[in-house]
Amino acid sequence: MSEGKTRVKGEFAGMFWFAGWLFTLAFTKLLWWQAILALVIWPYYLGVRLR
Repeated sequence: MSEGKTRVKGEFAGMFWFAGWLFTLAFTKLLWWQAILALVIWPYYLGVRLR
């Protein structure tokens, strides 16, 4: 039972993080190629840093 609640909380946190990430990309008014580059490279650097 608690595993399901943990999964829902994790999914909510992931959606919240993704929405914030997209907001940040839009707020900085990046060009289309910069936004695509940010969508690909930024999570990689974040993963390496948090590892």
